[in-house]
Parts: sequence; C-alpha cells; structure tokens
Amino acid sequence: MEHAFEQQQLLALLVQLQAGNWQVAHDGVQRHNGLLAAWLHGLVHLQEGDLEDAENWYDRAGRRFRQRVSFDEEMALLRAALQADAPQNN
Repeated sequence: MEHAFEQQQLLALLVQLQAGNWQVAHDGVQRHNGLLAAWLHGLVHLQEGDLEDAENWYDRAGRRFRQRVSFDEEMALLRAALQADAPQNN
C-alpha cells in the first residue's frame, strides 16, 4: 500500500499523463517506488510508444501487460486503485 502523500503525488502525475504531458509524468514517477508507481511508469512508457519498457514496468507492478485493457481504461483502473487506498477525509 502506498502512503497518502505519495498517492496524491501519483494522482497528480496521472493527471499530467492524461493531459499528454508524459515527459513530466515520467520525470515524476521515477521518484516513486511501489506497485502503483510501477503501473503508472508502465502507462507512461505505453503512451510514449516504448512497449518494451512498458511491459517491463507492468511486470514490476505485478500486472499482465498482454492482458491489459485500453489505455483510457488502464488509467481509470489506476485512478480507482490510488483513490481506494487513499485515506478518506470526512
């Protein structure tokens, strides 16, 4: 499980990736460890078209690269995973 602050940072990087700023997302995600960060790192490489590195990072995230869904669906799944692990403010 990721720490709350790291989750917030990963969510911010996911927003950058969704906006097409994969270079910013790549620079940021390199500072993080963990399964969710590895998944995001894989998505960054997928968006930039580097399938070999994308598959490597998916493996590190414990995910099956060749069984992934569409890019947008993967991003939605990652967002949900990050938000599910985040502490809720009530």
